[in-house]
Amino acid sequence: MLDAGNTRETLLEVNNVEVIYNHVILVLKGVSLNVPKGGITALLGGNGAGKTTTLKAISNLLQSERGEVTKGSIKYRGEVVHHADPAALVRKGVIQVMEGRHCFQHLTVEENLLTGFYTRKDGSAAMQADLEKVYSYFPRLKERRRSQAGYTSGGEQQMVAIGRALMAAPETILLDEPSMGLAPQLVEEIFGIVKDLNEKEGVSFLLAEQNTNVALRFAHYGYILESGRVVMDGPAASLRENPDVKEFYLGMGDEGRKSFRDVRSYRRRKRWLS
Repeated sequence: MLDAGNTRETLLEVNNVEVIYNHVILVLKGVSLNVPKGGITALLGGNGAGKTTTLKAISNLLQSERGEVTKGSIKYRGEVVHHADPAALVRKGVIQVMEGRHCFQHLTVEENLLTGFYTRKDGSAAMQADLEKVYSYFPRLKERRRSQAGYTSGGEQQMVAIGRALMAAPETILLDEPSMGLAPQLVEEIFGIVKDLNEKEGVSFLLAEQNTNVALRFAHYGYILESGRVVMDGPAASLRENPDVKEFYLGMGDEGRKSFRDVRSYRRRKRWLS
């Protein structure tokens, strides 16, 4: 298993980052995290914890929502990137798969995939080879390649979104809420493919996910966000066994199964931040 202290090269460094929307709304409050080369790093927390904002801060997509990084730094391979053009970061190999899948509804599945090759200049042979590679990971997409993306299922659209990212030959994928709205069987399938891409293709992942149980089974290291702060981090195996994580996110306390809603937020903050 990888962890944040592993000797592997660190690709992405988020250092004490603060994000403000509309010049007044403080969303991230000193967030720090590392993503090692070849790792799957999970960014966990409930709705509104700041996970998506963290990913958008990394990929420089905050400006479209009147957000900005006001403190701290974001580095990729040692280079400061949080003020860079988003397209430049894509060319460096950092691709974000947005929450909600965001396919081009009127294009076919294959046309959607081919848009991911747009930034590359290595010719049609490479394009065809990578397209076949995507189909090898997502055989269902090959079956549906002539179908309009807007008429495919939610799981298939999530596959299209990840496959399109792969066509850009990424080094790191920022994956936002891959399980959202999907049946449990499809969630397992998607995460299994993420694991394969990590192990077989060497793609590093930073994935934001509310489904803590699934994420910690596939990730190497995890960070838990609450109200825009990192309240806990550690190797995924350790987080799975942590009593606070079991009680508040995995639904298992000392007295058996317990609903997260039954526990007051001040108790969580008091225990984690003490």
